Amino acid sequence: MPTKNVSRKSSAPSQKVAPAKTTRPRTNAVGRSILRGAEEVAAFFRGETTLEARLATATKRVDVQALRDKLKLSQAEFAHRFHFNRRTLQDWEQGRATPDSAVQAYLQVIERAPEVVAQALAR
Repeated sequence: MPTKNVSRKSSAPSQKVAPAKTTRPRTNAVGRSILRGAEEVAAFFRGETTLEARLATATKRVDVQALRDKLKLSQAEFAHRFHFNRRTLQDWEQGRATPDSAVQAYLQVIERAPEVVAQALAR
């Protein structure tokens, strides 16, 4: 059986690949800020500069037991309503543990608007 010669060439024109650019990549504002910070730290450790000190203010500590008493809730009721572990609540009230800053912020919200928080969590 005779065979037919078939060309495998594509009808599309050949494409040339551009050489890769060797320019430095652009950095965004965050990247520049990180680099400036790293340069400042390096200069500090070389003794070339001093760094500015910033004072962070801590959130107000909420007295969990006083808050619970004000709302007239038992430990179990308070824990259930606001989604806390009862044992953790007991530890806070008895001074064996302290709530972290996020929980302190949450407790402040409960202190200011307990019904709104309870309603939002009930959904």
